Amino acid sequence: MSSPSSPTAQKDGAFAALRQFVRKRPAVECCEMCSSELPSEHQHLIDPAARKLVCACDACAVLFSSQSSAKYKRVPRRIRFLPQFRMTDAQWDGLMIPIEMSFFFKGGASGKVAAFYPGPAGATESLLSLEAWRDIERENPALLEMEPDVEALLANRVGAARGVTAQYYVVPIDECYKLVGLIRLHWHGLSGGTEVWREVATFFSSLKARAETGSGDSHA
Repeated sequence: MSSPSSPTAQKDGAFAALRQFVRKRPAVECCEMCSSELPSEHQHLIDPAARKLVCACDACAVLFSSQSSAKYKRVPRRIRFLPQFRMTDAQWDGLMIPIEMSFFFKGGASGKVAAFYPGPAGATESLLSLEAWRDIERENPALLEMEPDVEALLANRVGAARGVTAQYYVVPIDECYKLVGLIRLHWHGLSGGTEVWREVATFFSSLKARAETGSGDSHA
């Protein structure tokens, strides 16, 4: 057995100090294109084929701003709140989404609209009738302005049956996946628990605070 002053004990102590330093060192995200260090709020690119988000610095992100044929697309930062958005309960029911929250985006290559809803296991894709979507689109021209692959309609109708006002936004696609990750992280039990719904409320409050006010009214 080594004494406290032996070389072995000294080396063990040095490694223990090093491990303590490493544990305390904050995790740093890096640009996946050039490996430069990123701040907590940074740009994203998306690979539409894989539906994969990639963290990027400003310099790398700008390279993909107008390259429609590139593998990656730059995710925009604009958030639009649509207080005049029109969707009836019958139209929502026709989308066959089992919960009162979902996001919708159009694929640039296919032209089809995909619908996803968040849950404890992540995002689940729901089959969507193109005819039903076109009815909603006709009532809400703001949807025609959504950029394929990188922007989505985010609908929050939780509590609408109890008179809570539904919220609709056109958001960067990374905000949708942020919401999915938040729900997956904080969900407990069958109904999610109070913590997850508190986090969801905070997410939408932040979204509204950062949003421009747009119009979902076809007569605006």
